[in-house]
Amino acid sequence: MRTTLTIDEDVAVRLERLRRERDLSLKEVVNDALRRGLREMTMPQKKRKPFRTRPIEGVTALLDNVDNVAEVLAYLEGDEFK
Repeated sequence: MRTTLTIDEDVAVRLERLRRERDLSLKEVVNDALRRGLREMTMPQKKRKPFRTRPIEGVTALLDNVDNVAEVLAYLEGDEFK
């Protein structure tokens, strides 16, 4: 298949570097990169273990609820900071 493809400058530099290092044509390098990228993109995503924080014994929270950012900033910076 023939097509016109606009490649970002940073990607073009990396492709050209690989092309010279491996003594391949641009077509070969681009096809290999696309094959590898497509293989990775179509693989099932690994499930990440959820991040958990542990409380520190003997420490009490300054604020019970940090959902309200304005309240947290007011506490940390003082109400007159606004």
